[in-house]
Amino acid sequence: MIALAVRSLEKSFGGLRVTAAVNLAVEPGERRLIIGPNGAGKTTLFNLVTGELRPDGGSITLFDRDITRIPSRRRAHLGIGRTYQIITLFPRETLLRNITLSLLGLSPLRWNPLVRLERRAALIARAREVLARVGLDHLADRPVAQTSYGERRRVEVAMALAQDPRVLLLDEPFAGLSIEERRDVLRLVTAIPRAVTIVMIEHDMDVALDFAERITVLHLGEVVVEGTRAEVVAHPRTREIYLGE
Repeated sequence: MIALAVRSLEKSFGGLRVTAAVNLAVEPGERRLIIGPNGAGKTTLFNLVTGELRPDGGSITLFDRDITRIPSRRRAHLGIGRTYQIITLFPRETLLRNITLSLLGLSPLRWNPLVRLERRAALIARAREVLARVGLDHLADRPVAQTSYGERRRVEVAMALAQDPRVLLLDEPFAGLSIEERRDVLRLVTAIPRAVTIVMIEHDMDVALDFAERITVLHLGEVVVEGTRAEVVAHPRTREIYLGE
């Protein structure tokens, strides 16, 4: 069984082809890294997998279930979680409330417009557990706007993990972080159990290469190289794309 499979995926915006017959197969529990220069189509690929964009052709399967035409809002319930390149939190709300709202998204309570979150003890307790998991329980009642950029990145990962994903998509989780903050986020991501398959887009090659077991190189919407770290680093196409050799 393949955790996530993309077959002959196509996407164009007008006359611009951003995803060109992409094929990708990620094994359960795998740590996959997707790299490529700006404009390679990396985030577009994630948006296609999560259903935020509809492909022009091809298919997407999650643990052998075809999800190509399943709406984005349902894919989280099937086990896909993600973070975004640009942090998407509620800055005026506390860390605890951000996590609680994330949990609410998978709860039947989300359909109740009169729900009072502060009265949902089990939901709040679960949110506190999630914050503790990423080492931020001591900041639970602090507004997001009063936290560091690195702490916000950890909150966003926590929000994704709160939904118990089977496949977690991380879109540049180290972007904009200091060296110390990168270490914190790397420790967090490395500690995620193997029950969760992780696919990561990242530009910080030193950090990301240590994390990845297999690497896929995208260029102009196409997969040009795929293999182990050693294979990809040594491949002439990788050097050509990144170093102009």
